[in-house]
Amino acid sequence: MKNFSLSYQFGYLVASLKLNKATIMEAIDFKSILDEEIHKGQNNIIIDLNECEYVDSTFIGVLVVTWKKLRSNGGTLKLVKLGNFVHSVFYLSGAVEIFDHYQTVEEAISSFHTPIEDYLSSNKPKENRI
Repeated sequence: MKNFSLSYQFGYLVASLKLNKATIMEAIDFKSILDEEIHKGQNNIIIDLNECEYVDSTFIGVLVVTWKKLRSNGGTLKLVKLGNFVHSVFYLSGAVEIFDHYQTVEEAISSFHTPIEDYLSSNKPKENRI
């Protein structure tokens, strides 16, 4: 697991890639790690690609399959810091359309939260009219 690090921030799993290239060789291990976390009940995952400059189609496939699993469980997968090349591969493959992506882990985490005003307005007691 030297190529990946896992941390939990505010209850969300942050999986950081600690490599320059993410290929089929790393995809298999990464999928196993993510599957184990999903099996444990983790439904919202952030993938930090800050150090990664290249992602091959197999690795993108792992991200898409993971996104589908999380979505079927009511969760989601968010990506952080798509590098220039990574961004173009995601764009060319069409994968960029399904993933939410952010510049920082903090932005991704905050996107999970509903602003308090929205929460309060959606939970106001309804008036009973007679």
